[in-house]
Amino acid sequence: MPVLESKFVSDAQREAAAERHEAHRPAALKKAGIEILHRVAAKDLCRIARQLAALLHAGMPLVPALSALVEQLACPAETNTGAMKLRRKPLAEAIRQVRDDVNEGISLAEAMAEHPGVFSPLFVSMVSAGESSGALEEVLARIADILEKRVQLVGKVKAAITYPTVMALVAVGVVVFLISYVVPGITRLFTEMNQELPWPTRFLISVSNFAQAYVAVLIGLLCAGGIGIAALWKSREGKAWVDRVVLKLPLFGPLLLRLELARLTRTLGALMKSGLPVIAAMEITQRTIQNSQIADAMKAIKESVHKGDHIADAMKTTGMFPPVVCHLIATGQMSGNIEDGLIDIAEMYDTEVEAAVRTLTTLLEPVILLVMGGIVTFIVLAILLPIFEINQAL
Repeated sequence: MPVLESKFVSDAQREAAAERHEAHRPAALKKAGIEILHRVAAKDLCRIARQLAALLHAGMPLVPALSALVEQLACPAETNTGAMKLRRKPLAEAIRQVRDDVNEGISLAEAMAEHPGVFSPLFVSMVSAGESSGALEEVLARIADILEKRVQLVGKVKAAITYPTVMALVAVGVVVFLISYVVPGITRLFTEMNQELPWPTRFLISVSNFAQAYVAVLIGLLCAGGIGIAALWKSREGKAWVDRVVLKLPLFGPLLLRLELARLTRTLGALMKSGLPVIAAMEITQRTIQNSQIADAMKAIKESVHKGDHIADAMKTTGMFPPVVCHLIATGQMSGNIEDGLIDIAEMYDTEVEAAVRTLTTLLEPVILLVMGGIVTFIVLAILLPIFEINQAL
């Protein structure tokens, strides 16, 4: 079958291809369910979007460009480890199916929409806007920029909190080991002497006895708590309650709010810059927001704008967005360049998040060291005090 470009396909060919595509829809949906279980990493999607944009910009037709991506993903140099092969297999299969669908006359956005586990609604909508405007390579480059910014920001946050998290886990492990294995053997000697022990030693013995007697109960409570939190998170009311509490947490609440605002403004600005109508862009942006409280605020903004209100006024009404965001958007509306204003807001919050994460980790590290050092010091003193008293008695 000759290679067909979607923009040169006749209406009759497109309708026939759509009918064939619809006939295979159950299998495609089944495959989509498998893809959701093996979600593709954002950095892999970023590379694919940038490479496809480069191929199209060089003048290569769409179907050969997709074939080149499939070949690239199958290259041994690109998948030199088993984990990488497993991670990129769903992506390679999805792009191969997208290439075949496009070759039959389906648009690129429609073909990608059949793989929700790989291509998000944001990705598909921007591709559709790029196809409609004839600037697909520019839109793909913009998608790559969005994904790259997201990966970089999340990576910096993870890297910043990894060290204090590891420190805390190691410290907790050391304390549990001391209380469960070291302390019982030493304190047993003290109790056999039938002497009055100082209160730190008595308290330490009580904690050690409790931990040994109820270790199974404690593990069960932890497991039950984890299951309960997971069940609470799955329910709409529970997730709304958790999201509301999270935003009110000291230190972490403002940080998470900035992260969501950066994602919201960058997504909305990129969609509007790609040519999507403002209501459609808001609908897609609402679906990409992870915090339900901010998503509900975005829904209220969309409804207000649909009634004719300005975006800045609608945002101010929700009470969720800082005044500087509302003023910057209002300025962008007056100048007729709201898309760039939204991107500027995202860049501003990216910088603030990076600074806040650095400050937070700088504060957490000494606090963790002081707390765990104090606990270990208390354990050591509780063990040494009876020894000192015995030496003085002798």
